[in-house]
Amino acid sequence: MTIREQRRLPSLDGATEWLSSEPLSPAGLRGRVVLINFWTLTCINWLRTEPHVRAWSQAYRDDGLVVIGVHTPEFSFEHDAGAVRQAMRDRAIDYPVALDNDYAIWRAFDNHYWPALYFADADGVIRDQHFGEGRYQESERVIQGLLGVDRDLVGAVGVGVEADADWGELRTPETYLGYERGENFASPAGPGAIDRPWAYELPERLEVSQWALAGDWTMGRERVLLEQPGGGIAVRFHARDMHVVLSVVAAEPVPFRVSLEDGPPGTSHGVDVDADGRGLLEHGRLYQLIRQHGEVADRTAEITFSGAGAGAYVFTFG
Repeated sequence: MTIREQRRLPSLDGATEWLSSEPLSPAGLRGRVVLINFWTLTCINWLRTEPHVRAWSQAYRDDGLVVIGVHTPEFSFEHDAGAVRQAMRDRAIDYPVALDNDYAIWRAFDNHYWPALYFADADGVIRDQHFGEGRYQESERVIQGLLGVDRDLVGAVGVGVEADADWGELRTPETYLGYERGENFASPAGPGAIDRPWAYELPERLEVSQWALAGDWTMGRERVLLEQPGGGIAVRFHARDMHVVLSVVAAEPVPFRVSLEDGPPGTSHGVDVDADGRGLLEHGRLYQLIRQHGEVADRTAEITFSGAGAGAYVFTFG
C-alpha cells in the first residue's frame, strides 16, 4: 500500500525501554534507510512475517538499512520486558526493539495493525507502508530502491509456527476468549459469571468455529483463567494449524495435553506438543498445538490442563 502524501518518521521518544540498542531517533538515523516493524509477541500474523523482516535486516544492513522493531503489546502480560526478550531469543531477532508499552509510538504513527511496516528513505521521509502479511517481494524491492541497490531478492521461508498459512483451507477466524471480544462460546450454561469463578461443561458437540470450557474458570476481560486442575478448553475448527495464546499465573509450569476427537494428535501435533499431545505451559506466548498433514478436515481439539493458573486468550489458525 503506497501512501498518498509524504510524511516524516515520527518521534520514537515514547519508548518505555530499548532492547539491543541505545535509544534511536529520526535525527540520529538521518542518512540511513529505516524499516519500522510494529509487532506484538503473540501475533500469528507477525510471526509469519518475521522471517522476511529478519532476512532483510541481515541482507541489507551493510547497505545502510536499519530495521527497528516496535513492540506494542496487545495483552497485559506482553508488557513484560522479559517476555519480549524471550520472544527475541526465540525468533533470533538481533535488530533494535523499542518497547512501546504506553502506545506512544503507535499513536505517533497513527498505526492500527500488527504487523505494520513503514519504509523511510535516508531523509526520514516515509515512502511506503504495508499492513499484515504478504507482499514480501514488493516490500524487498522497496528496500532495494531506497538503498539504490539492484540484486537478487533474498526471500525467506518460514518453518514451524512461522510457516505461511494454508490460506485455501483457512475457514475458522481468530477467536478471542475473554468477554470483551469473545464470541461463539458454546458451553451449555452460557458465559456464567463475569470476573469470578464459575463451573462450566462441554456441550455434546461443537459446530465449526465454536469453543467451550470444562471445569472451574474465571472469564475475564481479555482471558479465561483456570481455577482448579483438570479443566479444559475445546474448539472445533477448519484449518491446517491451530494455535492458542496462553500465559501462566501459577508458580510452576503447567503441563497440558491436547487431544483430537479420535485420540492423541499423532502426526498432526504442532511444534509445542508431542505426538501424544503433551505440552508444557512455561511462559506467556503463542503455542502451536495442531498442524494437520495431508487432507485438512473439520477437527475438534481439547486442551486439558493438569494444574490451575493457566490463562487462555485467543485461538488463531493457519
